[in-house]
Amino acid sequence: MNLMTSEKRFNTLNAFYREKFGKKVFKISLNGNFTCPNKDGKSGYGGCIYCTELGSGDFAGDKSLSLQAQFNVVKNMMEEKWNDGLYISYFQANTNTYSDVTSLRKLYYDALKLDDKIVGLSIATRCDALSDDIYDLLEEINQITYLQVELGLQSIHPATSDFMNRGHDLACFDNAVKELRKRNIDVVVHIINGFHIETPSMMMQTVMHLNTLDIQGIKIHLLHIMKHTKLGKLYEEEPFPVLTLEEYVQITCDQLEILNPNIIIHRLTGDAPKDLLIAPLWSLKKFVVMNEIDKELRKRNSYQGNKYKKIDG
Repeated sequence: MNLMTSEKRFNTLNAFYREKFGKKVFKISLNGNFTCPNKDGKSGYGGCIYCTELGSGDFAGDKSLSLQAQFNVVKNMMEEKWNDGLYISYFQANTNTYSDVTSLRKLYYDALKLDDKIVGLSIATRCDALSDDIYDLLEEINQITYLQVELGLQSIHPATSDFMNRGHDLACFDNAVKELRKRNIDVVVHIINGFHIETPSMMMQTVMHLNTLDIQGIKIHLLHIMKHTKLGKLYEEEPFPVLTLEEYVQITCDQLEILNPNIIIHRLTGDAPKDLLIAPLWSLKKFVVMNEIDKELRKRNSYQGNKYKKIDG
């Protein structure tokens, strides 16, 4: 699928949704009050080194509110600008398949009934929180609505996974992708650029590995160092190098150039709460980061997948 334009030289999520649904689509983050298998001892303790206690859900809904109330808060804001938009219910915080199938089925179906303009469901999870009965449930959901499953990977490199306390190996991740694709479920993969123990070449290798898998979307994140995280504590005790804006733009554009041109780009940078962010502070200007990526691709006269065939062979 080629959704690129002269302004956006990569397949944007906005263009994908407009192509698929014919309208602007908003993902509304919901908090299902989950935890993670690397927090409670199943795969490890303490969670990923960069996560706050909200588990990558710093902008998700308030778990003390009902799903309906969480949904309505965001919908009311969106409708001030887009009164004819459509919605995808998005379980974002922590690991959103980490429960029994009966509870998950109720939660997912409830999330689809929050509004008659909901056209799909997005579920963020980990490969070590998936099992045969959960795959079957996801297949069931996929037959009645549009479903995306977001899988965290972050890096293919074992040393990085150990450093971040990821709690699973690459084989587990690869198998999850294969199982989801057997059921024709769209897979969106999260990766992180900026671990100080990785070189730009290592970050490129992560994308090259993803090119060998059947994935439909990618979220490229910048590593945020935040207060109240293990990573933040390490950084404050002994600061280590973080990517500059220029370095991040170069690496991300290099990744886009080798990425399969059919993959949809869901994210090219990330957000961190201003009151929690320690470094890099330039990441607070998200639109600047996006503009610099666009400018760099134009400067190179390049686009997503420009070098894909050369590398893929």
